[in-house]
Amino acid sequence: MAPRIAMVAGEASGDLLASHLIRAIRKRLPEAEFYGIGGPKMQAEGFDVRWPCELLAVHGYVDALKRYRSLSSIRKQLLAQILRDQPAAFIGVDAPDFNLWLEGRVKDAGMPSIHFVSPSIWAWRGGRIKNIARSVSRVLCLFPFEKPIYDKAGVAASYVGHPLADVFPLQPDRAAARERLDLPAQRPVIALLPGSRQSEVRNLADTFIDTAALLAQRHPDAIFLVPLATRETRALFEEALHRRQATELPIRMLFGHAVDAMTAADVVLVASGTASLEAALLKRPMVISYRIGKWQYRLMKRMAYLPWVGLPNILCNESLVPELLQDEATPLKLADAIDHWLGDAGARQRLVERFTDLHHQLRQDTATKAADAILPHLQAAHVTA
Repeated sequence: MAPRIAMVAGEASGDLLASHLIRAIRKRLPEAEFYGIGGPKMQAEGFDVRWPCELLAVHGYVDALKRYRSLSSIRKQLLAQILRDQPAAFIGVDAPDFNLWLEGRVKDAGMPSIHFVSPSIWAWRGGRIKNIARSVSRVLCLFPFEKPIYDKAGVAASYVGHPLADVFPLQPDRAAARERLDLPAQRPVIALLPGSRQSEVRNLADTFIDTAALLAQRHPDAIFLVPLATRETRALFEEALHRRQATELPIRMLFGHAVDAMTAADVVLVASGTASLEAALLKRPMVISYRIGKWQYRLMKRMAYLPWVGLPNILCNESLVPELLQDEATPLKLADAIDHWLGDAGARQRLVERFTDLHHQLRQDTATKAADAILPHLQAAHVTA
């Protein structure tokens, strides 16, 4: 009998991660069937989409509260299907606020529940590990320092590496990226990444534009690239350009193409998040910045466990790249930090070497390792059945 596996992936990143995992599991179990909440990439791998993963994409606490009843209804309907079908396992891909509830109930019903992508218990909300321990049979960790945290708490965990490290080349081709974007080979290029969410762009656009204005005065031949993920974020950035009377700046906005923009850039100014890890894997000097609401920042700062917010610094366990957050994120300080990278070739080379080491550490063939960690749970469920 073909094993059936229920899955939930949240947003586009989860859809991509889950599609690779489905493919890797099918190499070992060709007849395996998958169903639940997913996206088009999972569907292309034969996944039975009962609800689209876009439904789980909430933006902030207010949006989450507005949609709580509908999301709760979907979750209960899926749980009823799982309890009826008794699949070999349930795999929650990211989306911990949605998945941990499901995983706990699936585990209580005697089925393996696996969580793929550890929540950021190492940054804040460490108390959540008790709930994770109750809810899951195994956690699949993308970062090497996460597994010892779970080991100490008695939670089964496997380090599987980060999928971006598998995809990104060890030696990015900067010249080719500039050619794709039709950029001169010799002019300084600075990529500005104010975030993928509208709230991030609202909080950072003015500051990033004022920073570009300062740098343009110091480097008249500089070009600024601003890759934006959606029409909404592009509109917000355009509004900020008009508000700052900066439409004459040499700023080129792009629809997507964030990886090309970072690869082509001499320095990246980036909102803290996954984009900072991408910049590290692309071996780019960077300055990390972030702004959120004053009270939210105070709360998160009080709950934080680490001296850094940027993944490159956290993963390397040292202050490799500047982090200018909240009130420290002034145009002058950001411009000075970017200028430091532009003017210090030795520092840039040392950073390339450090980020190359990090890339090797994270490059683990994530999908294969994840499938290897999940397979014993599937086999145990089959024997029990």
